[in-house]
Amino acid sequence: MPGTLLQRGLILSNYYRGYKQRTRDHGYFLAICPNSWQNDDPESQTRQPTYIIAVENSSAAATRQPEVDLQAIRALIKDDMAQVDALIQQRLYSNVGLIDQLGHYIVNSGGKRLRPILLLLSARLFSYTGTQHINLAAIVEFIHTATLLHDDVVDASLLRRGQATANQRWGNEASVLVGDFVYSRAFQMMVDTDSMHVMQIMSDATNTIAEGEVQQMINCHDPDTTESRYLNVIHKKTAKLFEAAAQLGAVISNRAGRDEIAMANYGMYLGTAYQLVDDVLDYSSSSSELGKNIGDDLAEGKPTLPLLYAMWHGTPEQSGIIHSAIQYGGLENITPIKNAIETTGAIAYTAALARKKANMAMEALAGLPDTEYLDALYKLAEFSVNRSS
Repeated sequence: MPGTLLQRGLILSNYYRGYKQRTRDHGYFLAICPNSWQNDDPESQTRQPTYIIAVENSSAAATRQPEVDLQAIRALIKDDMAQVDALIQQRLYSNVGLIDQLGHYIVNSGGKRLRPILLLLSARLFSYTGTQHINLAAIVEFIHTATLLHDDVVDASLLRRGQATANQRWGNEASVLVGDFVYSRAFQMMVDTDSMHVMQIMSDATNTIAEGEVQQMINCHDPDTTESRYLNVIHKKTAKLFEAAAQLGAVISNRAGRDEIAMANYGMYLGTAYQLVDDVLDYSSSSSELGKNIGDDLAEGKPTLPLLYAMWHGTPEQSGIIHSAIQYGGLENITPIKNAIETTGAIAYTAALARKKANMAMEALAGLPDTEYLDALYKLAEFSVNRSS
């Protein structure tokens, strides 16, 4: 489970001296990762990046730690989030009643607002004092909302965030068209930024997301999907919008160059870790916790990593069952498939990869302003892999 990934191994920093106090504050002890040295003389490496692993003692690692409190992170930016929520409600309005009704239904359905949170934290990290972060945070949420509306139609999903999907309530046609409205409203709002760089980042992101959607459709019902193809879909479909959100905070703060790249990398790795854990939870959580029907990916023939790993490492009988399930979809064999996923270590493997990506996200933060907003970004990376929904 995500709470015990790699015995809670955690790359906190690139540099030992700069983050010694942080590791003390968080109750970890330090160990140098030997693979980080470029030669056999550590003393000659003082100017080279050195991975610092913070590892809890064995007794602490044996128990699942509490999830990171997302509300505590939100509290840092509560005034900004209140403005974002108000702007979302305002700009979602349409005098076409169905658009107004369906749009408000999905944006008020209890999402975590992770992408707006990420953008706001990024802007505040660099001491941004303008107002464009509010507009951009709403734009990012609109893009995400539009993708959800379209996703649920493509996947024929009936449950999201613990309630009926929009397509279940209003039909596929309405969901697709309102998704188009939300997309176009986001681009209307982008014009207000009066920044070609912002436009480029967001247009590239939305185009990449669309490519990811198509690639995921191609992978469906294909048991020959490789781990590389699977991760490519995650990068395009999920991580790209996280990347854009984190990057934009640096862009509007005029922190081009290293800081902008660092935040883009942080967002990309964070989004990858988050989706990997989502795929773990599809086989290790409950519908009430997850907010959607367990086994949805299996029913749709989606070859996610837990399923693929179990197929690659299971017994011939297990591999055959999973191969058939991916090829034809359906939930007839969900019990033996879940057993195969558990016995082959597929959950642990996927969770470990998620932890690795979260570590890489935290590593990308090295050298950025050491403020409460930086701490929140570390916690957000931890949240991505230590949650139950």
